[in-house]
Amino acid sequence: MLTIKELAQGLKDLGIVPGDIVLLHSSVVSLGPVEKGAEGVVQAFLEALGPKGTLVVPVFGKLGVVTELVRSRADAVVSDAPVGTLAAVGGKAKSLLKGHLQADTAHGKGSPYVRIADQGGKICLLGVDMDRNTMMHTVEALLELPYLRTVKTTSRDKKGKEITRTWRGYPGPHRDFIGLDSLLRQSGVTKMARIGDAQVRLLDAAQMVDLLKEVGEEAPDFVLCGNSSCQDCLLQRAAIRRDRFAKESFRLAASSRLCGRYLPEIVEKLKEAGVDAVELDYLQGRAAAWLPAKELRRAVEELQEAGVSVTGLRVPALPQDLAASGQAWKEAGLSRLVLPLAAATPEALAQLEETGFQVLLGNLAANGSRTAGELARLFPEGGRHLAFSPVEFARAGEHPFLQSWKSGRFIHTIGQLDLSDATWEGTPARLAQGNGEVWELLSILRCANFSGVVVLGGGHPYPGTLLEATRQLYDALA
Repeated sequence: MLTIKELAQGLKDLGIVPGDIVLLHSSVVSLGPVEKGAEGVVQAFLEALGPKGTLVVPVFGKLGVVTELVRSRADAVVSDAPVGTLAAVGGKAKSLLKGHLQADTAHGKGSPYVRIADQGGKICLLGVDMDRNTMMHTVEALLELPYLRTVKTTSRDKKGKEITRTWRGYPGPHRDFIGLDSLLRQSGVTKMARIGDAQVRLLDAAQMVDLLKEVGEEAPDFVLCGNSSCQDCLLQRAAIRRDRFAKESFRLAASSRLCGRYLPEIVEKLKEAGVDAVELDYLQGRAAAWLPAKELRRAVEELQEAGVSVTGLRVPALPQDLAASGQAWKEAGLSRLVLPLAAATPEALAQLEETGFQVLLGNLAANGSRTAGELARLFPEGGRHLAFSPVEFARAGEHPFLQSWKSGRFIHTIGQLDLSDATWEGTPARLAQGNGEVWELLSILRCANFSGVVVLGGGHPYPGTLLEATRQLYDALA
């Protein structure tokens, strides 16, 4: 049987010294037989810490018998926050846990967790792994990672008064904290030893927070797992991408064809990718522009109800009865159309604009100079009316950036970039793997703080999934 004295000595040998602050996560069972059981574990920690030291434990949820023993002690202090709640005994218990309810977040700025790190505290994982390390949430909160949630809690103070609080930066579902274990050991943040039957880890809290903040600033998905079947981490990565895309001056959308055939699939794929807008080009294998009016309206409404906005409708050709089609598109709630430049006439444009549509024209197998000339003829007053397709300029035999972009001076007329790529012969390619010079085009637009729309998969098929395309774009924007 492991005695209290032996356990206390093992903790001292690991690096706990009198006066320390220790945030403890524990599994008593992992130690094997211990003198006085869980009570003996508490006594051993208090002996190692001395009268000026402080033992802190998390007491939210069911986290083990040791936490309950600490909470129930007559000299224990319990923080007043209903989430991320801590209990402490020892010299700094009151000062560490005060004002938890008023902190900005449960685990971040102004919380006891940050005070523990700031005051040289340590984290002890006794017989448990990094997955139980609550201070990992402190790193997430300090980084203000985009996938963190906002939650509302209702609790009562000591006088029974009901208190409602909204907490920002609250941790979500699945994490891969275990995956950071080797980094923390190799960097010297974690010390390990066997005490009894248990593997015990002791971490310097401030060093851990500083190191992982640095990692998280470079890779905000650093605590998310790589399991492609983990929906939690897929959606949290989507939140990271969504936040990154929102920082751009342009508005990002995806073509409905790239998202899938049916509306539920389209909505699901957009959410997994972190994209909140769609351009309707094809639905159920048909051009969306030719769907019956009621069906098109229902599709737009269903997308909007799911939180997806529709940036526009891509029309492959001018319909025979433009007035009737225009009325149907307007009744569906659409206000923006993308038409082929080759099919546009001044009369058709005037009719559509009178109906209230914003009209963009896509270059179709025409070079830069001819496209620029046609735009000038149709819109002598100027304006941003071009839906720029690098694939179509490549099909016309030009380098879309080195030739077409510069010869047409499209910086003045572009309203949308169709972010698709293909080889010279028209074979669809992943972004920057064809001859569309797409990253060069995107880069020059960002230099000008382009405020139009960028459509992933716009106008042409993409040889992959929307998720793959958004990952490529995210990496390119980093």
